[in-house]
Amino acid sequence: MIDLNFISRFRTKAKFKKTYKDAKISYLKRTRWAVSMFYFAMGLCFATWASRIPDIKTALQLSEGDLGSILFALPLGQLVAMPFSGKLVTRFGSHRILIASLLFYVLCLTNLGLAAQAWQLSLGLFLFGIFGNLSNIAVNTQGVYTEVLFKKTIMSSFHGMWSFAGFTGALVGLGMLALELNPYQHFLIVAGIVLLMIAFNYKFLIKAKETVKTEKKKLFSKPDSALIWLGIIGFCCMASEGVMFDWSGVYFKDVIKAPGPLVILGYTSFMIMMAGGRFLGDGLIHKFGRKTVLQISGIMISAGLFTAVFFPFVIPATIAFMFVGLGVSTIVPTVYSVAGKNPNVSPSVALTTVSSVSFLGFLMGPPIIGYIAELSSLRFSFAFIGIFGIFIAIMVSRIKAIE
Repeated sequence: MIDLNFISRFRTKAKFKKTYKDAKISYLKRTRWAVSMFYFAMGLCFATWASRIPDIKTALQLSEGDLGSILFALPLGQLVAMPFSGKLVTRFGSHRILIASLLFYVLCLTNLGLAAQAWQLSLGLFLFGIFGNLSNIAVNTQGVYTEVLFKKTIMSSFHGMWSFAGFTGALVGLGMLALELNPYQHFLIVAGIVLLMIAFNYKFLIKAKETVKTEKKKLFSKPDSALIWLGIIGFCCMASEGVMFDWSGVYFKDVIKAPGPLVILGYTSFMIMMAGGRFLGDGLIHKFGRKTVLQISGIMISAGLFTAVFFPFVIPATIAFMFVGLGVSTIVPTVYSVAGKNPNVSPSVALTTVSSVSFLGFLMGPPIIGYIAELSSLRFSFAFIGIFGIFIAIMVSRIKAIE
């Protein structure tokens, strides 16, 4: 497998300034809030783009197949950035890369609203993906450093902030549609909000010097079979998640025929439940066990997508997308947790393998939806992705590592 997980190489060993070690708890809490705001800013940018996909599709007169091909540019940009993102963060510091990359991420967002032709949108999404990946690596490194200072697990709350930002972005999008603002005006307003968040919080980012020398590893190695199966579960989940991000608005507009601002109701309901599921997931797993939670999650994904297919009306589809949001919320974090505890492989190698396979789902899911919709219908393509949830439930029951 290609080694894509750079965060695992410098996960916890960093040389902090003495001021951080001796800092009062109130200052550490302010640092945690600042890092949370950067997670929120990233989620807000992505959700803002996703909320206006239907309008941009209509404005550029794109077919489902055309949109599917164009959407491929965003994860492609993320994939292209992966080989050097971690190295840049290590060399220049996560705090510097996070500020710079998030500024460019916001700039790319506003430029998406100016796209007048398909190639312009494709190029904009490609750059959006590159700077999104840089921001992602940097902000997760900040999250790791903050967790070290607090000496307890708080990473899930950071990712919960990203999901909450997705919900907020959907609500803001709903308001922008009600005000009849075009995507560029919408994106400019959000860009202004994000810039203010950066201005008020950048001083509280952790400035840590990396002291770990990364080990040189072979580009290709034979992965553990159990990790591959965990990766396939992640693939199915991230494919479903990617489809909801990029196609839920289009589905509500073209299939559900939702009126006006209600076009993004499906996306909003999905994001609400995904965020809630991430904040509640640890407690549910502690109470019912990983295997039970993952099996139920897979069934919920399939039930939600099939319900939206067979009952293409606003209320049933909204409830259906809520089920999908709950379903995808806990799967990938749980799979990563199990992979990191593999007794035969080091955590970094295990997470590299699983994350590499899982990411392909996010990469391939949205374009595949477009191609299937072009050949048949959007409803049929959603039904096809719905099968993935059943696969998850079946595979979970056969993997001994998940207990």
